[in-house]
Amino acid sequence: MKALIRAIVDTAALRHNLERVRATAPAAGVMAVIKANAYGHGLEAVVRALSDADGVAVARLDEGLALRAAGCSNRILLLEGAFDSAQLAAAAGANLDLMVSSHDQLAMLEQRGDCRHVHVWLKVDTGMNRLGFRPEEFADAHARLGRLPGIDGAPVLATHLASADDRADPKTAGQISTFDAATAGTGGDRSIANSAGVLAWPAARREWVRPGLMLYGLSPFEGETGADLGLRAVMGFETRVIAVRTVMAGETVGYNGTWRAARTSKVAVVAAGYGDGYPRSARSGTPVIVGGQRAPLVGRVSMDMLTVDVTDLGPVPSGEPVELWGRTLPVEEVARWAGTIPYELACAVSPRVPREFR
Repeated sequence: MKALIRAIVDTAALRHNLERVRATAPAAGVMAVIKANAYGHGLEAVVRALSDADGVAVARLDEGLALRAAGCSNRILLLEGAFDSAQLAAAAGANLDLMVSSHDQLAMLEQRGDCRHVHVWLKVDTGMNRLGFRPEEFADAHARLGRLPGIDGAPVLATHLASADDRADPKTAGQISTFDAATAGTGGDRSIANSAGVLAWPAARREWVRPGLMLYGLSPFEGETGADLGLRAVMGFETRVIAVRTVMAGETVGYNGTWRAARTSKVAVVAAGYGDGYPRSARSGTPVIVGGQRAPLVGRVSMDMLTVDVTDLGPVPSGEPVELWGRTLPVEEVARWAGTIPYELACAVSPRVPREFR
């Protein structure tokens, strides 16, 4: 039986976008970021589709362990590192790379003593002010790592860009300069670029890049879509019309009557709501594709349904296919109407929405 609502994940598009990364940063190893259930696309299926990446990165230990349990043999980077000795032991036992970004994490490694088969990435905070050693702390942290017995190879030196999605913001060039000054004369690979860094900041393309959003065919830049950047949309969020109603002029639709019909209208009830991950913040006027044609969302999104003005579309039967976002309607456009970013929409697609992989 065909699901009423589904997220269709195009694995060929994932591979295309990975090749776009390689074409843009041909000298770099690609650490594909698949945290948060691969940005809502499905962790295990995405890692299989991206098997040609040089490694994959997750945020938290349970994601890395789930990948190992599923048979993933890729290099796996734990972006937030370990937070207690039990996590450290589990991560080392699963052969996960560890980001070390705090004095507590460094002290845990020192207390462990035996650090054989532990691969370390050392993070420098160059202006994000979340995680990482301040530039003036870097030399001491690096020296302490160097004294640990058994660390597997020189640490990869990393930082994270705060404003790379704004090509005009001078902060990115400043972060790159700060990173280079702090790590000057220190051996080891470097990693700076996220998706925006890969696409817009050549100086950030070092021995490793860490693309996330662009792998899923989405743009990190305001006002641009993935297609504008040569990327292919990976997720199609699709559902169907479940009813069509006539609404008389002056009547309202949905909770709190936020939309009032200016004329006698045909309103399609669509099987999707915030319980499925469609944003409740989407305003009246947000585009929806009904039977291949654009129509505006009207009224407030509810948990399981939303309503669309299809007055100008001609006949719209129950069961008519609806694209909430995907190849025809870029998720970046929906995000603008909802006052958010495409990252949030992709990650928010609910577990109750089945994923179909093609």
